[in-house]
Amino acid sequence: MLMAFSEAKAQQMPIFTNYTNSYAYVNSGFAGLSEGINLLGLYRQQWSGFMDEETNGVTPTTFLLTGDMPFRKLHGGMSFSLVQDMLGFESNTNVGLGYSYHFNLGGSTLGLGATATVLNRVVEFSHLNPAEPNDPVLAGLGKESDMLFDFNLGVFYQVPESFYLGLSVVNVLETVGKALGQNANSSASFTTDRTFYLLAGYPFQFENLPSYTFIPSLSVMSDLASTQFNLSGRVVYNNVFSLGVNYRYQESVGLMVGLIIKDIMVGYSYDLNTMNLNMPGSHEIALSYCFKLDLDKTPRDYRSVRYL
Repeated sequence: MLMAFSEAKAQQMPIFTNYTNSYAYVNSGFAGLSEGINLLGLYRQQWSGFMDEETNGVTPTTFLLTGDMPFRKLHGGMSFSLVQDMLGFESNTNVGLGYSYHFNLGGSTLGLGATATVLNRVVEFSHLNPAEPNDPVLAGLGKESDMLFDFNLGVFYQVPESFYLGLSVVNVLETVGKALGQNANSSASFTTDRTFYLLAGYPFQFENLPSYTFIPSLSVMSDLASTQFNLSGRVVYNNVFSLGVNYRYQESVGLMVGLIIKDIMVGYSYDLNTMNLNMPGSHEIALSYCFKLDLDKTPRDYRSVRYL
């Protein structure tokens, strides 16, 4: 009773266990850093089968589609993304188009990118069951929607077959939409959520086991109200089969398997919750395809992890 909060915020950006496949979405600088056209489709069902007190199915469900390709005439790469994120009675659809300028640093490449985004957010307030039935903020609110424009920035540095590091911010402007409802009691409005990302990875090839590659990776995302840590490790055999584990701090442990057939990759993960809240597990399926392009390549010295 002695403290009042005029604004409440929660992390809105979706999270993925196969986050190494979603770099084109969270880091604009990553666009076009591979040698071809990359397409990714990812489906995540978090807490599968989760229901509210009225037995409504409110399982958070996310669909992600991304694509990126090198664009030599523009000295960089292009990317696009489409995300549909459903959280209970809330639905978010985000579309992004980005460009990354590449700096050739000899044995490495630095990508500086920006992405323009548009977000359509819809919430069925009439379906909510608030703890306070006469909450004045929700009075008169039904199905509300708004269109929000924003942009992302990203820096991605990589040494081919050796190391990468990415820093990015999503929803830089943290755009605030129109006020919801027509009554004077409600000043609520939709807003985009400014989120910071740190990405890193280092493929390590065993000297005595050349058929095996160990790929540790790290992802940190924060909107300054909450921070999420992901630490993964995958073992790849003959560049065909992969098996790994992802640890999400204070949330879950994910088991990951993958199969690569020519230029097609199929991945699946299942998250076991560690929150002690009797929450069901989460499923995630990823399908990606890389169409390699015959590009004019400038001479470049590469370093292999087996000689480090």
